[in-house]
Amino acid sequence: TVVDWRTPIIDELTAATSHANLPIDASAIAALADEWRLGYGLGTRDIETGALPWQTVDQLHRSILDSLLPTYHLEALTEDQRTHLNLAWHRLTPWPDSVEGLTKLKKHHTIATLSNGNIELLTNMAQHANLPWDHILSAELFRHFKPHPDVYLGAAHHLNLYPNQLLMVATHAGDLRAAARQGLRTAYIPRPLEHGPDRPQPGKSPEDHFDIEVSSLVELAGVLGV
Repeated sequence: TVVDWRTPIIDELTAATSHANLPIDASAIAALADEWRLGYGLGTRDIETGALPWQTVDQLHRSILDSLLPTYHLEALTEDQRTHLNLAWHRLTPWPDSVEGLTKLKKHHTIATLSNGNIELLTNMAQHANLPWDHILSAELFRHFKPHPDVYLGAAHHLNLYPNQLLMVATHAGDLRAAARQGLRTAYIPRPLEHGPDRPQPGKSPEDHFDIEVSSLVELAGVLGV
């Protein structure tokens, strides 16, 4: 919703393999990035079902990376190179409207993350991307991943608010549906380039009805009177 994950992950994979003198073409790099991201979604679901033990997103990302490298003939990456590459998820870049929109919203509203990313990841990302959060709330606090109800209700508890006093802002319709089931208000922002120019974002379904639908965080600030 706030950062572009795919472009920087592709860039960092390209830099890492080039530095290690490992031959891999651009299409394979993009495929590796997409598989890495897909593994995260599948992994968090497996953790919620008990198929995998509890772990942070950093730990999950690392295990997925290690499992994928042989497929792409990249086993020669060293431990230091793998560690640095895994932390690429801490160095994602904001969408063009993100910093301006969050800064506007912050003038009259409390703004917080509510992400599956662990606290260290979210803190480093905020510092790297200049994201001006008032609070960093992570699924790590609740030992569950979204869309588990405890994540949304836990956020309300930590902020000492009722769920309907929170506006969940997201680009993933499933996240908003889960938040709405727990009583949160919802705002939808499409990010059509999330998966690259050739793979449109799934977006919302015709049955989805969110409280606010806007094209950017800047527009959201305007709708909320900032």
